[in-house]
Amino acid sequence: MNTDTSNWGDLIFDKLHRWTAAGIKMLPNMAVAALVVIAFFFLARLIKLLVYKFVLKVSHTPALSGLFANLISVLVTLIGLFVALDVLKLEKAVSSLLAGAGIIGLALGFAFQDLTANFISGIFITFRRPFEVGHQIETNGFTGNVEEIQLRSTLIRTMDGLHVIIPNKEIFQKPIINHSLTPERRAEITFNVPAVHDSTLQIKQLITAALKDVDNLSEKQEPAVYFSNIDGANLKVTVSCWIINQDIRTFENTKNEIIIKITTVLKDGKLI
Repeated sequence: MNTDTSNWGDLIFDKLHRWTAAGIKMLPNMAVAALVVIAFFFLARLIKLLVYKFVLKVSHTPALSGLFANLISVLVTLIGLFVALDVLKLEKAVSSLLAGAGIIGLALGFAFQDLTANFISGIFITFRRPFEVGHQIETNGFTGNVEEIQLRSTLIRTMDGLHVIIPNKEIFQKPIINHSLTPERRAEITFNVPAVHDSTLQIKQLITAALKDVDNLSEKQEPAVYFSNIDGANLKVTVSCWIINQDIRTFENTKNEIIIKITTVLKDGKLI
């Protein structure tokens, strides 16, 4: 019995002795690994600051700058950790960590694919800049002013004063009309008038004269009045105007004023 206890004690002591000897031999490696981790930690903070300033200068978006800065910082920190493990001769641990990171990344990619798509779309929108904060856009059936561009979604205030949050993936994949980047917009107004003898020239003259008093019409392109068809006893008249597109409400109000002017002048001339 004593012999067995003595043998077990010798085995434990021998094991502890070998571990202690290996630990003493690894002390220089541990010191170097600790220095590597500390150096990469401060390097990651420095690179994070530089990346944040650079991306902010390019994109003018703090959220995007913070995202890139944090990603680069984490990447540099992980590199430092892998180097430290390699110094400690833990190559198997490095391989296991890389394999685990790959599996976790794949699983997260499938689980949050919509979220990832919105983030990537937000990055593309930020760099391509199809619109900016303050622009008036039309997309996904909504028209309004852009109030905030985030990495996941874009906030729009509609013409009715409603706040609409649209996922960036939906904006990136569908057509966008940016009214703020369209200085002038063409409006066509079509209506019928009786086909009276020698009335065509008078109609054109009356409409052209009436439109001279309308505000927000383009100074570069004159309104055009032409007859596009004959429908029995009626003439089909088309009035084409270029309107200064400062705001969609301005466009609609100007179009409304044009219709009122045309209707009034034709009624006064007893042509309708």
